[in-house]
Amino acid sequence: MHRIFEINKIPDERGNLSVLQNNKEIPFEIKRVYWIYDVPGGEMRGGHAYKNLSEVIIALSGSYDVVLHDGEKEYRYHLNRSYYGLYVPKMMWRYIENFSTNSLALIVADDFYKPEEYIRDFDAFKEMQKKK
Repeated sequence: MHRIFEINKIPDERGNLSVLQNNKEIPFEIKRVYWIYDVPGGEMRGGHAYKNLSEVIIALSGSYDVVLHDGEKEYRYHLNRSYYGLYVPKMMWRYIENFSTNSLALIVADDFYKPEEYIRDFDAFKEMQKKK
């Protein structure tokens, strides 16, 4: 199930430190890392689901909203702290919007990029969810 979780924050007067490790802070083995940045005002990223891939999304800088849909219900998460991660399991429609200036979205995934993993049509996604 999708959820927000806290990433360990090691406070220090010189600046805080947080760590991500396979199968510890991140609930899977990390196979891909990517980031989204320099998003123009009003733009949206995502707009798809993955058949078998899970992700964790972290706002390293700035803020944005992650909108998830399970085929029946929509869930909205406002990410604005670098020590919170949003776990997004497979077969969840997702998009990111309302990017603040200079925001940086870090995404870690449990599989490599595979074009055939993507579901890019929301109606097709809902039909697949009904058949589960």
